Amino acid sequence: MIMSNDEVKGKGKQIKGDIREGVGQLTNNKAEQVKGKIEQIEGVVQEEIGKAKRKSQQ
Repeated sequence: MIMSNDEVKGKGKQIKGDIREGVGQLTNNKAEQVKGKIEQIEGVVQEEIGKAKRKSQQ
């Protein structure tokens, strides 16, 4: 199975968001924690769009 470009980018956003949220927790910065969570959600959505595109092309 080959992942689509959107799936890869989505997974990357999820990881980046997780790191950002962790930094926010370590620095007790609520804004960074929220931004990290939002980025994770954006990543999940983008990954799911990529999966749907890939399945529609099969």
